[in-house]
Amino acid sequence: MKEHAPILQMTGITKRFPGVKALSNVDFRLFPGEVHALMGENGAGKSTLIKVLTGVYSIDEGSVLMEGKAVSISGPLAAQKAGISTVYQEVNLCPNLTVAENIYIGREPRKFGRIQWKKMNQDAERLLKERLNLTIDVAVPLQTYSVAIQQLIAIARALSISAKVLILDEPTSSLDQTEVQQLFRIMRKLKSEGLAILFVTHFLDQVYEMSDRLTVLRGGELEGEYMAAELPRFELVLKMIGKDLKLLEELPKLSAETQNSAGQTMLTASSLGRKGAIKPFDLTIRKGEVVGLAGLLGSGRTEIARLLFGVDRSDEGKLAVAGGGGVKSPRGAIDQGIAFCSENRKTEGIIDDLTVRENIILAFQATRGWFRPLPRKKQDEIAEKYIRMLNINPPNPEHLIKNLSGGNQQKVLLARWLLTEPDLLILDEPTRGIDIGAKAEIQKLVLSLANQGMSVLFISSELEEVIRVSDRVAVLRDRAIVREISGEQINQQQIMQAMAGG
Repeated sequence: MKEHAPILQMTGITKRFPGVKALSNVDFRLFPGEVHALMGENGAGKSTLIKVLTGVYSIDEGSVLMEGKAVSISGPLAAQKAGISTVYQEVNLCPNLTVAENIYIGREPRKFGRIQWKKMNQDAERLLKERLNLTIDVAVPLQTYSVAIQQLIAIARALSISAKVLILDEPTSSLDQTEVQQLFRIMRKLKSEGLAILFVTHFLDQVYEMSDRLTVLRGGELEGEYMAAELPRFELVLKMIGKDLKLLEELPKLSAETQNSAGQTMLTASSLGRKGAIKPFDLTIRKGEVVGLAGLLGSGRTEIARLLFGVDRSDEGKLAVAGGGGVKSPRGAIDQGIAFCSENRKTEGIIDDLTVRENIILAFQATRGWFRPLPRKKQDEIAEKYIRMLNINPPNPEHLIKNLSGGNQQKVLLARWLLTEPDLLILDEPTRGIDIGAKAEIQKLVLSLANQGMSVLFISSELEEVIRVSDRVAVLRDRAIVREISGEQINQQQIMQAMAGG
């Protein structure tokens, strides 16, 4: 590193929310002239640490030093004054204002109280040219330019306030390869000028291309700080996931009574892709088969599920479903016998203020049409059947679903889709945030459904779950399927090596 002393040092950072400790005694340091990657899976504490550093959250315990001096980051403005600036995944600028206005908003050059438009435009042009090698018309609205250019303008704004620490939060998620390399050239230039860059990304290739140092968080705690050149990819994945490899391989794999992997084809995706979401992929799912999707957070698992269910439209390739054509919308997917339990049950699944019964019948009612309401007696019969089948607790169909535990809410969502009698059930993180007993029940249910001939696409961050239930596993890395593993080859080491790559 260019300097022996860190420009930023966070010590013993603890942040609590009601019922949870999001960060526990975390240390973090950042040096001038380095790119430092913050790594960790979902729930590791990355977002919380960044929000503490940018003043969005106050800290409960710990201290922050900038250039060796204690600072109180009481809010975003205090962070900015301390020299900390952030460029978010979703550019938080004003698209209707000009480029120059976005760079200097709130700090416009004035004379006798009036904005000096010519000077502001000249200053913006000079800043973009000298610091970012970017020559554009700064007098046109920001929305004129691509997302990649908008991100560079957000970086220019940070530089204009003399930022010493630049946080780039998932800056490449919406960029193509050419735009990514343009951003990386800028990052290298700024690094050479002594700027300290905190880089958050899910792309391992980009981590190792750009980073000098890595900090890994897991479960709200510091796992460790490492020099990127000294930490192999496989070890990084292991540290992020936080499982003991040998211990996991000893776990018994639940096996279906009947292997149906040679059954008829239920769904085929051929070179299916969506720009900025998932690279073109091939995937076949057969009747009575459980296909697992494995990969780190942000690798493209959910993006595949959304394409197959018609939530998002593909830019290229074909999707064919047995007995019908493609899928152009969620309603079309349901008509084709496809069901989808989203990973975000709070915002895309349960309807908080409806009862268990009302939540269960929702998808089935939609298939009937809203002008053919299901008789109340039939609703009660259905609700009671699935409450018994899935052991939903408490077993009261008139309970508001928001008052149930996470595991029981997940069972209600499963009941909703099972009621439609799908041929293919897509489960995205079906056991996230639920207790171990409920996890085991859902895993057994998946295998039972497959034995009855249902096809299942199973997505989970917990590799042992994927290994237990899957006949085949498609492994993703950096928004691409990089390997497919089947049969006896499905084990922790094979999957993690494919996830790590390199």
